[in-house]
Amino acid sequence: MSVSNTYTVSGMTCSHCVQAVTGELTALTGVRDVRIDLPTGAVTVTSDAPLPLDEVRAAVDEAGYQLADADA
Repeated sequence: MSVSNTYTVSGMTCSHCVQAVTGELTALTGVRDVRIDLPTGAVTVTSDAPLPLDEVRAAVDEAGYQLADADA
């Protein structure tokens, strides 16, 4: 079973931003895929099980950006 959640990340403006956020989120245990729509800031994370929001927020913060909201 996999779970997908979409978050909004603010501050991303270029492919480097996408790579930074993708790298941090991919490092979380259980993450299978990260897809980012740069113009909207939508970040869809697919994982083996639901991810704690605080872990997602910490990963985005580590990349240098801010988690704006989540549908989780």
